[in-house]
Amino acid sequence: MVRINLRSQERYGGVLNAPHRAFLRSIGFSDEDIGKPLVAVVAAWSEAGPCNIHTLQLAVHVKEGVRRGGGGSPLTVPTIVVNDNIGMGTEGMRYSLVSRDVIADTIEAQVNAHAFDGFVGIGGCDKTTPGILMAMARLNIPAVYLYGGTAEPGFYGNLKLTIEDVHEAIGAYLAGKITEDELYEIEKRAHPTYGTCAGMFTANTMAAIAEALGMALPGSASPPATSARRVMYAVESGVALMNAMELGIKPRDVMTYEAFENAITVLMAMGGSTNAILHLLAIAYEAGVKLTLEDFDRISRRTPYIASLRPGGDYVMADLDAVGGVPLVMLKLLKAGLLNGKVLTITGKTMEENLKNYKFPNVPHDHIVRDVSNPIKPWGGIRILKAHWRLRVL
Repeated sequence: MVRINLRSQERYGGVLNAPHRAFLRSIGFSDEDIGKPLVAVVAAWSEAGPCNIHTLQLAVHVKEGVRRGGGGSPLTVPTIVVNDNIGMGTEGMRYSLVSRDVIADTIEAQVNAHAFDGFVGIGGCDKTTPGILMAMARLNIPAVYLYGGTAEPGFYGNLKLTIEDVHEAIGAYLAGKITEDELYEIEKRAHPTYGTCAGMFTANTMAAIAEALGMALPGSASPPATSARRVMYAVESGVALMNAMELGIKPRDVMTYEAFENAITVLMAMGGSTNAILHLLAIAYEAGVKLTLEDFDRISRRTPYIASLRPGGDYVMADLDAVGGVPLVMLKLLKAGLLNGKVLTITGKTMEENLKNYKFPNVPHDHIVRDVSNPIKPWGGIRILKAHWRLRVL
């Protein structure tokens, strides 16, 4: 049983809080349930796209982990999703970046309004991960991030497909290089399962960053949404939250300046989405960490690009998962002295300890993740460009 000071008891304990307890009783809570830590399982859920359609099911398994991990009383609450691929190229994208802050605000409102003691946040599509991490940093109560997982790649002949190929196929059709029937076949096959876009686009990039920050369990970023390991990570995330509550570990204990440096290093090594720069700056702001574009530039110049992941490379997130996931990338960086292994993670252990204890598959991986000494490029996957303007007075 968690023995830290519980703010939920200020809301639900004592004679004067009888009306509040009455509402919990009406949803099935007993005296024993009311006396336990109150835990939110925040599911960024929507049926309007494949990225987050399954997060309510994952929430069920997280709740199992919460009960197993220390006797918490979990309740599922939702937050919104704006699906970028569906909004892309339309007025729908006007709501995309804004939704990140709406997600953070709605989590803050629900967690504080109901006096939750901690929460697990489940995200998927692009803005849900940064929005949840922003809320974690802002609220600074024990929290663990869980990614909903990537989709499996599709296939068309010998070609491995992602949603990117549908966009490319439109251009090929307009250029007269493929027929409308071929475009149709690619469209049908490109995204065959639920889960996020299969390449190292924004969703998978931010999942990798959540892991590199230490806010998600080691290895949890890469398993496909369809994998049974996704369920395992859901249960273990609930257990991990209760452990963090017992230890008194809060997000700002984990999301330090050094942790952000690690996250940027992993971003550069994996050739992740440029959107991560916007999101890391926003998360750092909520955490009270001063992060600047100069940090990204400095780390990019020292970090080699080693992971061949689409769209910059040849492989997808499921391929990375098969050879060791994000921990494989981080281990290579750590051994090269490019990561700070002493930072605390939400597991209660350091990053170095997590990687030391991680069970890596004994399979060839150099075709997907190279050694630092033999990089794809000697600098990071993102470069910061600066313009120098000269004002001319006529």
